[in-house]
Amino acid sequence: MLYFEVAPSIIVRSDSTVLTYSCDTILLPGAIVLIEIGKKQITGIVQRQVEQPAYATKPILKIIEETPLPTPLLQLLQWMSSYYATHLAVVIQASLPRGISKKRRIKDAPSRQKNDSRTHFLLNKNQSIALKKITSTEPGTILLHGITGSGKTAVYIEAARQTIHNGKSVLILLPEIALTTQIVNQFSDHFDNVILTHSKQTEATRHAKWRTALTSKEPLVVIGPRSALFMPLANIGLIVIDEAHEPSFKQEQSPRYSAQRAASILTKAHNAKLVMGSATPSISDYYIATVSNKPIVTMNTTAKPSIPPYVTIVDMTKRDNFRHHRFLSDTLLENIKKTLSERKQILIFHNRRGSASMTLCEKCGWQAICSNCFIPLSLHGDTHNLQCHICGKKESVPTSCPNCRQPDIIHKGIGTKLIESELSKLFPNTSICRFDGDSESDETVDVLYDKLHNGTIQIIIGTQVVAKGLDLPNLRTVGVIQADSGLSLPDFSSTERTFQLLAQVVGRVGRDNHETAVVVQSYQPSHFSVVNGLSQNYLQFYEQAIAERKRAVLPPFTFLLKLTCTYKTEAAAVRNASNLASTLRKVLPSDVIILGPAPAFYERTRQTFRWQIVIKSKNRATLVKSLTYVPAKYWQFELDPISLL
Repeated sequence: MLYFEVAPSIIVRSDSTVLTYSCDTILLPGAIVLIEIGKKQITGIVQRQVEQPAYATKPILKIIEETPLPTPLLQLLQWMSSYYATHLAVVIQASLPRGISKKRRIKDAPSRQKNDSRTHFLLNKNQSIALKKITSTEPGTILLHGITGSGKTAVYIEAARQTIHNGKSVLILLPEIALTTQIVNQFSDHFDNVILTHSKQTEATRHAKWRTALTSKEPLVVIGPRSALFMPLANIGLIVIDEAHEPSFKQEQSPRYSAQRAASILTKAHNAKLVMGSATPSISDYYIATVSNKPIVTMNTTAKPSIPPYVTIVDMTKRDNFRHHRFLSDTLLENIKKTLSERKQILIFHNRRGSASMTLCEKCGWQAICSNCFIPLSLHGDTHNLQCHICGKKESVPTSCPNCRQPDIIHKGIGTKLIESELSKLFPNTSICRFDGDSESDETVDVLYDKLHNGTIQIIIGTQVVAKGLDLPNLRTVGVIQADSGLSLPDFSSTERTFQLLAQVVGRVGRDNHETAVVVQSYQPSHFSVVNGLSQNYLQFYEQAIAERKRAVLPPFTFLLKLTCTYKTEAAAVRNASNLASTLRKVLPSDVIILGPAPAFYERTRQTFRWQIVIKSKNRATLVKSLTYVPAKYWQFELDPISLL
């Protein structure tokens, strides 16, 4: 009989990650097995073979996958558990496909011959230089700073082609499922062995693709969001993170990992290359690359000869600019009319969904507030209800004020649904489509990609999902309803996010020899995030932003830990947060900065109260050590948060 330490996918003991089981078959580290814990049957990963213990052991019930997970992937899981102070079981849960122990008729993918007869891109000079720098650089991380429209995808494909030719696999990470159709189409034109994986696929489909990656004898190209990191590729030569600045690469639930940081660890374990591509790199990534002398490859010209867009800033404080509509400026309306007359496409960007952000009584000031979360309910005009965007609670729209009984109910604020409604009235018989968090599953960017690409949809309205990565050849006009809306958020990343969104949305046009226009409406037209975002001047924005971060001692000049407690009463939240803050001030070194306790940005959610403490330290290990003082119950922690909201 043989004995093995197995890491289960549920937490059995908080102070231990493995249990010992017996098996009469030799198993390699990384084999996936079914084990019994109490009366439950649980999936686990074999860690190592051990001597017979002094106590009785249960047998391994079943070998689910005898082919072991690749050693670099096992190293990544262990690193994530340690670096993010998260139990290994939680990391394993996040890394394995759901339903892995179910019986399925999964056929191994047939072996395919590599097709080297496909045509290569004819790269321009700038792309060729970028490719040469990437391919000639030693294994490690490379920051590819290419303006929108510079042809970064062509560089990714050629770098992938060389990697596949060398017998190694390629992993492409994307920030949004919405972008997968476009990228998969482009890669499929050049490779036969492309695998797409994402959360919208069925459990059986994801399992099948995962198993193809595990058992494949040939190099593959795997494309997907951050979870694609866990695809069990045996020999990775290249990892690409496209739109690497996007916050969606940070996992919001435990384990709260950064896909960029995790990818760098996986890259090192495979002795591979990591290309982080972006027109607007994160401030921290750019700073770290600069001070650590990591390669920064710049692509500062568009891939095709192009005419820069004509950018107009409309000052929203001047009502003379809005003579024909209360939130669609005269300039924007004129450009929309002109573009429609030319049978071309318009994109309207606004970073708020719904029809109105506030419902109130004009007479007494009553406001529709969520009884669970104490935030304003948003009006959704299409379904005619009020909805909380935190807990999802819905209420009917009152016809009179519940407080003073007067019928003077008004709806203030602008959302994407209201924009859609107003444009439909102004431009009837026009194909208009809205893309945001409320879009139905059959009306998402990836589902309607062909109609977007060929211009069938004439006016596109959307939130962040339409601001990045899309290449729309018929697009001629971009309108931004309120460019500075994100600047009102009390968060250290708000100026950076505003700059990135504006630079990205402006970059949807100006990619070829057509005249294009960008109309930007703003209450703060002279703010450096707005000005540099519209001119796409990254370096000028970076210099000002990094100076602000340094003055305020914010990342990348410090590490952050966010602690959040959740209690049913405000008194309990305040008391426990104050007690923990007092303890931490006593036990942590004097150079550690402790901010708070203070109410969280969303203080009241789902009938609970949330208070938080933020800790700054130049020594990340100090932050990890401080977690030993944080109670397990009622508290959540996040190391390296990218936002404090």
